[in-house]
Amino acid sequence: MPKNLLKHHDREEPMTGKHQITTMCPMNCLPTQCGMTVEVAENTLLSLTGDQHNPDSQGFLCIRGRATQEIFANPKRLLYPLRRAGQRGEDRWERCSWEEAYSLIVDAIQHTQPERVGLWRGHGAGTTGPTGTMLVNRFGLLGGFQQWASSIICWAMGGYGLGLTGTLSTSTKEDMAAHSRTILLWGATLASQPDLAPHLVAARKRGAYVIHIDTRRTEASRHADEVFLIRPGTDAALALAIAQVILTEKLYDQEFIEQYTLGFAPFAEHVQTCTPAWAAEITGLEPDRIRALARLYAQQTPAVIVLGGSSMFKHQHGWEASRAISCLPALTGQLGIAGGGMGQRHGAAPEGVGYADVLADAPAKIPAEAAIPSHMTSITEAMSAGQLDVLFLFGTNMLSSFADSNALARGLERINLIVSHDLFLNATSRRYADLLLPATAWLEDLGLKQTATHIYLMERALAPAGECRSLVTILRELAQRLAIAHFFPWQDEEEYVSALLAAQQTATGEALTVAELRRHGGYWQKNGLSHIAYQNHLFATPSQKVELWRERAHQAGLSPLPSYTPPATADYPLRFCQGRTLTAFHAFFDEGQALPTLARANPGPQLWIHPQDAQKRQIASDAPIVIANQRGQFEARAHVTSDILPGVVWMRDGWSGLNRVTSGAPIVSPAANNLVPGAPGGQAAYDAWVEVRALA
Repeated sequence: MPKNLLKHHDREEPMTGKHQITTMCPMNCLPTQCGMTVEVAENTLLSLTGDQHNPDSQGFLCIRGRATQEIFANPKRLLYPLRRAGQRGEDRWERCSWEEAYSLIVDAIQHTQPERVGLWRGHGAGTTGPTGTMLVNRFGLLGGFQQWASSIICWAMGGYGLGLTGTLSTSTKEDMAAHSRTILLWGATLASQPDLAPHLVAARKRGAYVIHIDTRRTEASRHADEVFLIRPGTDAALALAIAQVILTEKLYDQEFIEQYTLGFAPFAEHVQTCTPAWAAEITGLEPDRIRALARLYAQQTPAVIVLGGSSMFKHQHGWEASRAISCLPALTGQLGIAGGGMGQRHGAAPEGVGYADVLADAPAKIPAEAAIPSHMTSITEAMSAGQLDVLFLFGTNMLSSFADSNALARGLERINLIVSHDLFLNATSRRYADLLLPATAWLEDLGLKQTATHIYLMERALAPAGECRSLVTILRELAQRLAIAHFFPWQDEEEYVSALLAAQQTATGEALTVAELRRHGGYWQKNGLSHIAYQNHLFATPSQKVELWRERAHQAGLSPLPSYTPPATADYPLRFCQGRTLTAFHAFFDEGQALPTLARANPGPQLWIHPQDAQKRQIASDAPIVIANQRGQFEARAHVTSDILPGVVWMRDGWSGLNRVTSGAPIVSPAANNLVPGAPGGQAAYDAWVEVRALA
């Protein structure tokens, strides 16, 4: 137990007097995780600043992290269990006791089959790292419930393409800063990984040349020597054209290719027609710029590619981008060397030891034939078909994150009991939840966060407000009532967190514990950390080589070679895209509206539109508009800017209305879903072509 807390009736009560605690930001901007220093007294947060001593963030804390202090004493925060009063969607609630809430849940589960119970968790379940999320998984495995990898709405599609090639591991930002001569920021933004910025600055001071490739100018563009704006969904075409130039001009590393790749001959033949002129028609770039980019990447080495985590893969053929891009380091022999390879990325890690596996003793109780895969289209279809009776929503606004939210809404309507565990109400819980369980905030829990290089302790600084309970507590109490054996085999929470740390060894060879981590100030550099990926040239494929030809993809109905597939003919003129900004984190905190600082920065949905497209439609900047297509429509305000290409419109993600217009079609079939272990291909397309008009 932390020395500043006393145990009292199963609640942690803080000691009196002012004290300072080192912790981590609750946001999950992986691979960035920023340190915090908080000052508390009498169970009240007094101040919150960036931790100057944190090895990763070094005192940096963005607006999102600073705004989290507004969670506490917030009148919108959920403090007591609430059950729905009246019909769904009326947003009327009545207070109930925890015992009544548990009874309602247990009764619903016991009156159905385990496989008709679903668990969906969002980023809100991971504000204290793996402590809650791993127990959700354990609850699902041992209870025989449906559960899904929430990475399918985030980084998994990019990881899927990388995994087909075999290059999932990354080199670190420190390696990039020290050694890279050329840096390609390909779809990567500082909104997702702000701690990259000082390392970019350091690399440029050393003479590195930075290129930013994206569909719009972002904060990352300011750190670039050149910016390449391409049409959405054309990244694979650009990568194939770069490969064509490298091969045609004999800029490739023959020795590396012969020793460490599989399928070079068919790959070389395949890209012969992928000329810069061909790609120019697709991407909107001039052929000479594509040639110059290819030469720079192949000759000004070592060269690293820092790939975007999520947004660039949100289209019908999303996996093709990372599949094609990940072949480029292999062609040029940039894997396994300082300054080369693939740089830090959301959902990826360098080689080293992370958390221990606390699920190894938890076999899945659900019959394989009854399991609904981590495949967004399949999940929505199962809901619509009435295959779920109970659904838990842990820290998520599902309507804001799932593609084709219209279809999702129809599925939610068919579920008998929907339970939401969160800090605030959100669009999904207001419309569809039957029971609201008030969640603890990160300072009210014990947790861990990890970056590419370190593991950090998150100390409990405050007692839970009101009757808020942690995800750990709720799952333990439900498991006990449902007689789920062996769910929590640890003596207490601290022993559980120590179990997560057990893969790390101290200098004396003992397993790392919370107590030992505390003695190290809450910072721990991971065991076995390699700043350079693949120095052993063993890759994550069946052949242990970089697979330019992937036979298993071929067997599953996908192209065995990197490919580019043009979009289907569109009935609407504007390509709609979504992504991240520095002032919001997905749909956290009721789409940012529950925290005053974020609400001021994000007063409502804003659509980026090029001046040419705005002028055609007589739309002025900040004017109210309607975005519409065959699926639905939603309202926003226009942001007229030349930072986006003509024919393209863009909006930050997280607004619940946004996905009324996006496609829920699958990118890959369920049969191809699990080709890459740990990176399911279950993301839906999110494609949308729209029309925009001024709101009358």
